[in-house]
Amino acid sequence: MDCRYVTQEMLAHPVMVLTDDNRLDLTRARAIADHKARELSSDPMLLAWFDRKRGKFSPDVICCGSEKPTWLVYAESRGADISVDINNEDYVFVYKAVEG
Repeated sequence: MDCRYVTQEMLAHPVMVLTDDNRLDLTRARAIADHKARELSSDPMLLAWFDRKRGKFSPDVICCGSEKPTWLVYAESRGADISVDINNEDYVFVYKAVEG
């Protein structure tokens, strides 16, 4: 398995979003995800993201034997509790709910 890629089963309680926006890119997907996360938290903190189309993710940490992608492990180890999954893992954004 390529450790960069994520499946829905790896995400804890994902918020699923489907869109047919033909101009969807990381910036537009992030705006959608931020909006969804704000529906669940007054001040969500983005901890990690994944862009399948470009094969990019952040934080850009190296794989080290986990069943999950290390960017997701990073977010979960810092308290991530909101996952927004856009178009079946085309884009995934992981947040920590921070109430202000």
